[in-house]
Amino acid sequence: MTARRVWSAAVLGMAALLGVLLVITGRDAVDAVLGTAGIALLVTGWFSLGLPRLDDPRGAPVFVGVVAVAVTLMVSASPTLAIVQGIAYPIAWVFCSSVRRAVVQNIVIAAGVAIGFMVSLGTTPDALLQTAFTMVISLGFSLAMGFWIAHMTELGDRNGRLLAELQGAQTQIATLHREAGATAEREHLARELHDTIAQDLTGLVMLAQRARREIGESETLRLIEENARATLAETRALVASGAALGDESTDLASALHRLAERFSRETGVEVTCDVDAELELDRGAEVVVLRCVQEALGNARKHARASRIAIAVTAPDDDTQRVRVEITDDGIGFDPASARDGFGLSGMTDRLALVRGTLEVRSAAGAGTTLVAELPAEGVTA
Repeated sequence: MTARRVWSAAVLGMAALLGVLLVITGRDAVDAVLGTAGIALLVTGWFSLGLPRLDDPRGAPVFVGVVAVAVTLMVSASPTLAIVQGIAYPIAWVFCSSVRRAVVQNIVIAAGVAIGFMVSLGTTPDALLQTAFTMVISLGFSLAMGFWIAHMTELGDRNGRLLAELQGAQTQIATLHREAGATAEREHLARELHDTIAQDLTGLVMLAQRARREIGESETLRLIEENARATLAETRALVASGAALGDESTDLASALHRLAERFSRETGVEVTCDVDAELELDRGAEVVVLRCVQEALGNARKHARASRIAIAVTAPDDDTQRVRVEITDDGIGFDPASARDGFGLSGMTDRLALVRGTLEVRSAAGAGTTLVAELPAEGVTA
């Protein structure tokens, strides 16, 4: 709204000044009619054609043409009214979609002024010389200022883009630092769990077995051993989920196959893992995929009572550019609407949401469970 008010005030102010000059310098009734018609055309054209196009000047050539006609009429009435160039040339620059069109529109305005001079001053050699001199000075100044402003605008836009890229890079670096710290903390916690709780639980299992051999079968000792084994299995799962993907030379397919084999050894559940041979993900996406599979297997270990689990990771297609991770089990199933919190899926959903991913849960009581996660193949910070 500020730009609209400024431009409207400039047009009306110029029109008032032109009206005063017309009264002072008008030579006869014809000049008065021509000058008044030009001023009226300028003001009418602004409010009917220019003002509506101020925010979108692509359709403004008609308005610039109207301004050129108005300039021609006013300068034809009196050479003094050539002061209208002070607003006509800026209009030619502002109401354009490209620098090339702005140059053409400047030339059109200059042509209108030249015609007006020839009408008001005549076509004598002196008059034509004065007209040419005035046109060279005014058009040259307009083009020079216009090119300079356009160049400065281009520099400003480029600097703005560079600043946005720099801010984006700084944000990415800060995110990477945070994620690196979080990853290091997870690995530290995993090592601590392995070196303390897991070892203590292993010792507890061995003590329970020894006590059963020395004392004989005891329901209490059997329960102690079973509970210790179950807790040890969950602790190992936590250690696995907190561990890193592996060395830089370790690819996602190898990590998933090792995860599936370890899960099968620990639980006796048959796990198949099918990873698309054409799969190429950045490191962040690989970590997210691995964490999703770990979480899904952890849920299956706790709740599914499955005998078979299938893991499938599909490479993104050309249209979506999103990798698809599908984990299916033949367990007891559940109602996703009522049991999502209890089955640990909220964390997986939140993790995927952070990387613009989605999670679909398909399950029913007695019908097994299928988890389908989709996420971008690139640009993911895990």
